[in-house]
Amino acid sequence: MDPNSVLLIILALLIFLVVAGLHIGLVLGIVSLIGTYMLFGEMIITLELANQAAYAVLRNSVFAAIPLFVLMGEFMSKSGMATDLYKIANHFLRKLPGRLAVATVFGNAVFAAVTGVSIASAMTFSRIAYPEMRRYGYNRSYALGAIAGSASLGMLIPPSVLLIIWGIVIEHSIGKLFLAGFIPGIILALLMGIYCSARAGMNKELAPSIAAGDEQTPTGQEMVSGLGVVALILLVLGGLFMGLFTPSESAAVGCGGSIIFAIIKGMRWPHFRVAIIDSGKTIAPIMFLLMTAAMYSKFLALGNIVQIIQDMINGLGLSGIGVTILMVVIWLAMGTLIDSISIILLTVPIFWPLAEAAGWDPNAFAIFGILAIEAGLLTPPFGLLVYTVKGAVPDSSVTLTEIFAGSIPYWLLMLVVMIIIWVWPITATFLTQTQ
Repeated sequence: MDPNSVLLIILALLIFLVVAGLHIGLVLGIVSLIGTYMLFGEMIITLELANQAAYAVLRNSVFAAIPLFVLMGEFMSKSGMATDLYKIANHFLRKLPGRLAVATVFGNAVFAAVTGVSIASAMTFSRIAYPEMRRYGYNRSYALGAIAGSASLGMLIPPSVLLIIWGIVIEHSIGKLFLAGFIPGIILALLMGIYCSARAGMNKELAPSIAAGDEQTPTGQEMVSGLGVVALILLVLGGLFMGLFTPSESAAVGCGGSIIFAIIKGMRWPHFRVAIIDSGKTIAPIMFLLMTAAMYSKFLALGNIVQIIQDMINGLGLSGIGVTILMVVIWLAMGTLIDSISIILLTVPIFWPLAEAAGWDPNAFAIFGILAIEAGLLTPPFGLLVYTVKGAVPDSSVTLTEIFAGSIPYWLLMLVVMIIIWVWPITATFLTQTQ
């Protein structure tokens, strides 16, 4: 069948199945098999090509980094190290207005660097930070916004699962992407912290001051535990940036270190078993997604579908700026419906050649794209991070409107950093310097 006709049929089928509520992994697998069969008309060829694509993914050692980093985050969370880290941040930021919100931002940033998964960060701090902020009289929308907004840092600060997947999709150095994401992630965390403190300073009712007698000083064990998280992150990222570890090796080092710290914290086999099972529930859908996405990419390549779509976009007569704006609009819209990994797997194989033709640096475009995708997770009316926080906070009276209202300033800060990376070449070059 003509590739143009196949493209139209497959695109319509893909949209229908996604809107119908099927898991995106199943959707990619179904449309890939049907599309490949329509191109060749032979089931044996279709199954063999799908088998080749799936096998190529599963035997790639780079993918070992994903389950290991997720497992590392689970050990940190289940052992209570994340809670200790929050207490330390809260203690040392006690002089700042809105210190609990600021502590949430920086605690979330560090925890996000451990897990690399924004939804995991949102769920954790919804349970840890929200009750504390409410106990001290913090405004609900202000507190919820700090949790949802700062959770988006999880996909930018390395070791980020999204950066690993992005690097695999465009066949680019994951180590360079980690370096590219580190500085923008820190800058964004600082901007979010400054916003929390400045707004609390201007409106005392949002974040009442905490009386001296209500101070909670971390114990010695909590200090060691929380600082151990920071030390482990520095070891993992430092070894990676210095060339001592590959991404997979750094993940193994981090996972091994988290096991040691978890044992010191008192975790025993029953707790490890729960952590391993929970991490498997996160990892299995991701690996299945990657496998079906490889089949989808194979189909796009065989039918020259990517070139057809690129020709269609180029036929619109848009400039490089217009193409970039179009990509951002698509990412923001998709972020209200499906998760970040699925968005990358669906769009980046098509968008990256267009961005490259427009003169984008691969590192800068990756950070720009991930910021846009993460902003989509906060975009009304269906931002996934907002729904995650709604489901995780131990307060059934919380409304989606409150969370969206509180998270909009963080959404705007993400757009500001995106614009800086895009329109200021000197900054973009600095942020993505990897030599």
